[in-house]
Amino acid sequence: MMDSKNGKLWSKETPWPSLRETQDKFSKMMTDESLDAFRSVSRKPGLQIWTINNMKMAPVSPRGFGNFFEGDCYIVLYIVEHRGSRQSIDVHYWIGNTSSQDEQGAAAMYVTQLDEYLGGSPVQHREVQGYESSRFRSYFKNGLIYKKGGVASGFHHVDTNVYNILRLLHVKGRKNVTATEVEVSWNSFNNGDIFLLDIGKAIVQWNGPQSNRREKLKAVLLAQDIRDRERGGRAQIGVVEGGDERDSPELMKIMTAVLGQRNGPVREATPDDRSEQAQNNNVRLYHVFEHSGNLVVQEVATEPLTQDLLRSSDCYILDQRGSSVMVWKGKQASKEERREALNRAVGFIKAKNYPSSTSVKVMCEGGESAMFKHLFKSWRDKGQTQGLGTTYNVGKIAKVDQAKFDVMQLHARPELAAQQRMVDDGSGDVTVWRIENLELAEVNRRTYGQFYGGDCYLVLYSYQRAGHQQYILYMWQGRHATTDEITACAYQAVNVDNKYNGAPVQVRVVMGKEPRHFLAIFKGRLIIFEGGTGRAGVVNPDKGARLFQVRGNDELSTKATEVQARASSLNTNDVFLLKTDHASYLWYGKGCSGDERVVGRAMSDVLSKQDKQVVMEGQEPAEFWVALGGKGPYASDKRMQREEPLHSPRLFECSNQTGRFRMTEVDDFTQDDLDEEDVMLLDTWEEIFLWVGNLANQYETKEAWNCAQEYLRTHPARRDPDTPIIFVKEGHEPPTFTGWFNAWDPHKWIGGNSYEETKKKLCDATSLSQITVDFSNLNKSPGGSYQAPGSPMTSPPIYRTHGGDLSPRPATPTSPPTLRTQSPGLMNLSPSSRFNLTFTDGGMKSPSAGHSGKFLDPELLINKSPSELPQGVDPSQREAHLSDVDFENLLGSSRADFLRLPKWRQADLKKKAGLF
Repeated sequence: MMDSKNGKLWSKETPWPSLRETQDKFSKMMTDESLDAFRSVSRKPGLQIWTINNMKMAPVSPRGFGNFFEGDCYIVLYIVEHRGSRQSIDVHYWIGNTSSQDEQGAAAMYVTQLDEYLGGSPVQHREVQGYESSRFRSYFKNGLIYKKGGVASGFHHVDTNVYNILRLLHVKGRKNVTATEVEVSWNSFNNGDIFLLDIGKAIVQWNGPQSNRREKLKAVLLAQDIRDRERGGRAQIGVVEGGDERDSPELMKIMTAVLGQRNGPVREATPDDRSEQAQNNNVRLYHVFEHSGNLVVQEVATEPLTQDLLRSSDCYILDQRGSSVMVWKGKQASKEERREALNRAVGFIKAKNYPSSTSVKVMCEGGESAMFKHLFKSWRDKGQTQGLGTTYNVGKIAKVDQAKFDVMQLHARPELAAQQRMVDDGSGDVTVWRIENLELAEVNRRTYGQFYGGDCYLVLYSYQRAGHQQYILYMWQGRHATTDEITACAYQAVNVDNKYNGAPVQVRVVMGKEPRHFLAIFKGRLIIFEGGTGRAGVVNPDKGARLFQVRGNDELSTKATEVQARASSLNTNDVFLLKTDHASYLWYGKGCSGDERVVGRAMSDVLSKQDKQVVMEGQEPAEFWVALGGKGPYASDKRMQREEPLHSPRLFECSNQTGRFRMTEVDDFTQDDLDEEDVMLLDTWEEIFLWVGNLANQYETKEAWNCAQEYLRTHPARRDPDTPIIFVKEGHEPPTFTGWFNAWDPHKWIGGNSYEETKKKLCDATSLSQITVDFSNLNKSPGGSYQAPGSPMTSPPIYRTHGGDLSPRPATPTSPPTLRTQSPGLMNLSPSSRFNLTFTDGGMKSPSAGHSGKFLDPELLINKSPSELPQGVDPSQREAHLSDVDFENLLGSSRADFLRLPKWRQADLKKKAGLF
């Protein structure tokens, strides 16, 4: 490998080719039968998973999604359909810690060929156990389970049978949960994490005393997922609070029976092995190519990067100093270069001595991820819609046609409100205060819209939405205001916020960076004076000639900004007003549109009552240049458009818990990812939202503003530090925020399921204590022939019956089952404490009416064409053939709740589940 900076070859002994050699060996082994695996790949939206079994792709049952054997490699395909029938495709290959080199090579080769099979559009990801990307983890909302065993380890895929099981799962994580099988012993426990003791008929959750509510809730949801998917809903769940174990005597009897008597205290909490990466603003772009059989890596640029650095004929590596490596494949790059992209990324990591767990993503031109685009100072997609609801159509002569924006759609379509940063058309009620002597002084309504650079202002805007009063509180900070005034502005904002019971959305506005809705409030009369003050009785110094730049297409988007009165301040694309003691000039640049001239004239009437002399660019009288201090050069390139390019929104969880600012990205986010205990940052590029949950701690809430500013300051694309920051509280979200989330539920947190409420819904300890633990048939080590979730899929039975003979039979009083143990460390219970198994109403699942207890296996319904469905299945009513458990797992709601949804929402859920 060659480093272009010094022209020296990197060592040929670098171990990066080992994977390639494995792939070369594997490619020779591949047969037509192996390639037939791709014929079963569905192009419908949803999730598909395969494991590598005997060097072939073997499909995994949906029942096993989220279960990964440490000795195996997996291929995960996720397809999302966007509006306009556009699809985005992600292909991941997951590497287990004990998987063989051959399996890893086979998985990498399959991913490369699957990419080609799907037209080269997917984003490829390399995932390593324990270091999975946020994108990968987002597919498994209830968490990942790492299981012992796998082909490479010599073990079989077994969990014995659905009840004949004994394992201990170590659960870690608040946002993205992982559960790892560990030794079934008290030695595995610690005070900071959560453990699930799974004995088949029951799952006992033990919460470390130092674990928090969010972690406990995630663990309960994981336990419920295991119960519903692996036990058909026929297992009971109990919770033990570590440190308060005396409150759960019956559950502790079960734990003691399985684990033995605990000797001494549980170990202290241990830090997570994997700490979230801090935002890395050290970004380098490399051109990667082969020369004389050697891999050459040529550095192209460092941050901030621009899109024009990427040539369609080449491939590039974008390196975030080892925290992430991304490969970009140009559309016109050779087939060999495109095919080798993933292999080269792995080689690059090894040559750089980066950890083997380093994240790797490969994407093609036109299919870039949001994260990739965010690393560039500017990024524009072809055919991109720009501006305030305006589509720019650029012809051969650079003429820009604009379609008008309909503000009446904002409330009906929150996604439009979000994209346009407009909650309404600015026709609500407005109150403006100025900070005077560190207190609030109400501004005279006749001067609304006039903001002076030496002042700070609070602007309270109120409007109606769905019959409820909503508020936005803007904090406008003048460029020349004192530090005390800026501090007082923030302090007074808290007082106003408290007056309205925390309902206002707070927006920090830095002078010159006013958001779109702020402009709309003042209906084309917004004037920003460079300095001075608007205080009554204060005379601002006479500056002589004053020049104002006017920008906007209508009254919703117009403002006038005072600039230095010199020729260099002019811009051929805008309208300017020049005021002198004797005359006023309205200057029209050659690049401004007719609409801009109309609003420019209207604004000039607000700025000056004098008659205006219209001056066309290139026809200025001598007096005009004299007033500006003489003629000089200025910006004279005609623009085609000046709007910020659209970027996909990104959601982050903010944390300063380690003493260092850290952000954890939440990929493929939904409203469910907004944790009530957290502060979340939503980056929409033009604005930064800070969402604060009702249960967020006081320190994180106070630090929220600093977090947002730190995020902007350290962003690799050198973001504008004065980007508007909007402070949103749980329950008071405006449509400009909710519109970025699909199917926002305004009632989600009203009577929602907290950890305590979820815990109450579990069966009580009395019924759980009636479980009999028979160790004679339990296996703690792999063995037997049961195909566990996560293993290759066998042909499913046509029908599964819920109820009847499948449920375990309760023991009778005359023949109580005995508790036996195979381990010397496990104790026998006395007859008085032996348990019989009974089921509560919540434990048994009865079939829906009309199905006689018979349901189809989901594998026969998901992503199947009508011709592939079993006889008698209506393709438009596939969900009717699911059991209640499978129905809720796939569609995320009960049948009753599903039927209450509007038809479009039902169709959307069915599409995502592969049932459409």
